[in-house]
Amino acid sequence: MFSQYNLQTRQMLTGNLLLAACCVFYLAWWLIAFKPEGAIKGVKSGWLLIPALLLGVEAVVEIARGSDADGQRGLLSRTAIVMGGIIAYVVLLAASSIILKRQVTTELLLIVGWTVLMFLEISGLFALGQYSGAMAIAFLVITVIVAIVSLVCYLLYYNLDSVKGYIDGMIPLLLVAVMMIAVTISVVSTK
Repeated sequence: MFSQYNLQTRQMLTGNLLLAACCVFYLAWWLIAFKPEGAIKGVKSGWLLIPALLLGVEAVVEIARGSDADGQRGLLSRTAIVMGGIIAYVVLLAASSIILKRQVTTELLLIVGWTVLMFLEISGLFALGQYSGAMAIAFLVITVIVAIVSLVCYLLYYNLDSVKGYIDGMIPLLLVAVMMIAVTISVVSTK
């Protein structure tokens, strides 16, 4: 699959599909484990998190490897992206837990981590000539929008009733899956 692309682009595209599949398993778990009525808890639903985790880790590895464009200049510095992510996480963690009194969960780390990963990938696709500057900036803006919507969902979750919370929890997973597929299609359709 993706044999017409160089190794780095293939890694990123493969990582995108793996992360979309991760979202599908995570969403399947959410759909049955958090149903407002008749939720299926424990091992009967929790096993879905195993493929989600494995696919997610492999996706991160593939995208991170592929986005390192062998000294080619990306749209943004890899160091700046990673440091920006660390700073954003610390600020969001403090703001959400101390100021907004929101219970801290792994979703905050996942949202920030995904955003960093997307910035690395988009910068890498630009460095490899897969994206023009305008296309890269457009996808960076879309990434920020998805991250903000996901953060809003994260912050609202515990203040919603069970039905609204159930829907709220699905939104980031759906957006990330769509984004991963959209990036893949954007690269494949330009060749």
